[in-house]
Amino acid sequence: MGGTVRPIAAFGLAGLLLVAGCGADPTPAASPPSAATSAPVATPEETSTPRISGDGIHSDNITHLANVPPGAPLDGPQSWGTDLAFQGDHAFVGNFDGFTVFDISEPSSPSVTSRVLCPGEQNDISVSGDLLFLSIDSVRSGPECDAQRAEPESDGFEGIRIFDISDKSHPRFVSAVRTDCGSHTHTLVPGKSSDKVYLYISSPGPEPESTTCPAPHGKISVVEVPVKAPETAKVVSQPALSQQLPEGGIGGCHDLTVYPEKDLAAAACFGDGILLDIADRVNPKVLQHVSDKENFSIWHSATFNNDATKIVFGDELGGGVSATCDSNTPKTKGANAVYDLGEDHRLTLRGYFKIPREQTPDENCVAHNGSLLPVPGKDIMVQAWYQGGVSVWDFTDADEPREIGFFERGPISTSGLGGSWSAYYYNGHIYSSDITRGLDVLRIDDPLTDPASKVRIKELNAQTQMSY
Repeated sequence: MGGTVRPIAAFGLAGLLLVAGCGADPTPAASPPSAATSAPVATPEETSTPRISGDGIHSDNITHLANVPPGAPLDGPQSWGTDLAFQGDHAFVGNFDGFTVFDISEPSSPSVTSRVLCPGEQNDISVSGDLLFLSIDSVRSGPECDAQRAEPESDGFEGIRIFDISDKSHPRFVSAVRTDCGSHTHTLVPGKSSDKVYLYISSPGPEPESTTCPAPHGKISVVEVPVKAPETAKVVSQPALSQQLPEGGIGGCHDLTVYPEKDLAAAACFGDGILLDIADRVNPKVLQHVSDKENFSIWHSATFNNDATKIVFGDELGGGVSATCDSNTPKTKGANAVYDLGEDHRLTLRGYFKIPREQTPDENCVAHNGSLLPVPGKDIMVQAWYQGGVSVWDFTDADEPREIGFFERGPISTSGLGGSWSAYYYNGHIYSSDITRGLDVLRIDDPLTDPASKVRIKELNAQTQMSY
């Protein structure tokens, strides 16, 4: 495996990073596909009894509408699907070798608008207006799309790549911003005025012998992007979220979710969850740390409920490859923890949720990315669980969260890595980025969730929450 062996489990392409470590390249050292150029290559193109449909099982209220498998040049063994973002009638799906733009005007029949070849793990993705952002958390020889892999100790590039997507059939590389320890994930934060957006950059660190990830690393990076001049984007602050590295020597965060209307952010970091005041976008302030050393291993992601009275934190126990849903794993580990968020900004643990279907020992099953369904008066979200599938669950009663629907393919035969990386609800449908099988489109029909189908939004980055 590429990269340097680290002493502890890290995030990310969850599984392989147990060995490769934070920001490490989890693929064999090899040249990127020959089609790579300095510009991207774009080519148009408890529920009811489970039901079997195609190659998966699902609850009665879930329908699997479509699957679009990875396609050339993004169909090699390195091209694992990652995160998603949405804008109008388009979905943008990150991939270890670049990203794909889909036309989803007909959700049951999505089509490829363009496939962009631009290797760089993980290619976590967000969109804002005519701009698209990609996270790069493995050292490259330079910021351009044809840059080769480089050794961690080299003076290479990792950070954020910026694209112009005004023509979605031909996205155009614009610029890049280097950030300490790269960018494992990033969160788009609207500025107080429309002329700027910010990116909160999350990545674990420090990394031994790395020139791009020095110690200590208890911080995030804030990148300011002038909307009309994205080529001038730059790091404007590096706020410290913790003063000391947690046990194991790795700091930083895996992911942040912001709620700009509330001036709040929830950060899932190594060792704990953190609540932030982001009224000053450049200088977030820590309001509270919470920890759960008995149950949580890697705080992976966070989701506010609509009125910001609760936060769900997820635990990526084992980094993704270790089986975490079998009978040997307690239901409070590799799970979600639901916290009440009081008016005094105090977080209080209420309950845990984990998918109720037991997995086989060779499956990587762990809480991963999800988003709220816009259901008035209810707290319902959809979530990916890798090979545990896609789950829709209700945490309105925070003490007793429950699943109300699911779609699952089960274990994959070719390797231990696969399943849903991210599952988000957007304009009446659920979209899932399957690591090895591409884009899935699901529909849920249930009295509890039906009101959500009436809500329409223009843009969705799941880690940038808006009130419905």
